[in-house]
Amino acid sequence: MNLLTFLLFGPPADGQQGSSIMSFLPLILIMVVFYFFFIRPQMKKAKEQRKYREALKKGDQIITIGGIHGKIVEVRDTTILIEVEGGNKLLIEKSAVVMDPSQIGQGK
Repeated sequence: MNLLTFLLFGPPADGQQGSSIMSFLPLILIMVVFYFFFIRPQMKKAKEQRKYREALKKGDQIITIGGIHGKIVEVRDTTILIEVEGGNKLLIEKSAVVMDPSQIGQGK
């Protein structure tokens, strides 16, 4: 029995036992689809976000998770000091940085 026949018509109806791999094939196919369409793109996006956060430097414009726009004044190990409108300064975690404003509208 070939794969296409199994997928279209299911296991043999005349009492024959298909191989055990054939009974798990739909589950394996679902797992492969989930990996390539959901898990892998999410891992790629997280890696790009991590690289972006590591490359932050003084003078960069950023947007935080909370939607605060600011300019980096100082970069530390795990935190960033940003200057927001009005000259106020905020100390935030690097993990709170989402993107730089130039990426808005580019579908990233």
